[in-house]
Amino acid sequence: MKFFLSMLVLILLTSCYSIERNCSDFKTGTFEFTYIVDGIEQTSRFKRTENFNIDYHEEEADSSSIRWINDCEFILKKLHPTNNSEKEAIHMKILSTTEDSYTFEYKLAIKRPSRASRVEKGVAVKVD
Repeated sequence: MKFFLSMLVLILLTSCYSIERNCSDFKTGTFEFTYIVDGIEQTSRFKRTENFNIDYHEEEADSSSIRWINDCEFILKKLHPTNNSEKEAIHMKILSTTEDSYTFEYKLAIKRPSRASRVEKGVAVKVD
């Protein structure tokens, strides 16, 4: 009987907890994303509209089209890729949100049999 009571309490406690996902608040705006490359922390700024994402890094702009799957997921595809890896679309998924930021994961949109699908995570902060 103790086991069933413990399980019931556990289910009740965990069912009350839900992750905040106000994804529509982050469909458009200007954001910053900090990441590490070769041990060096770098910050990138990007502007997102309903249909486009413009990345600004080291005074260069790079544009991608956006195709929304739902309020929390979209596909990014570079408009002017400079190499074969940039031609591949990226699947972005917002995992959780706060008042001014969101945690996301991203991976290649198309699975390649010869390549493992690596999932990366990050946090973007809305700056306007």
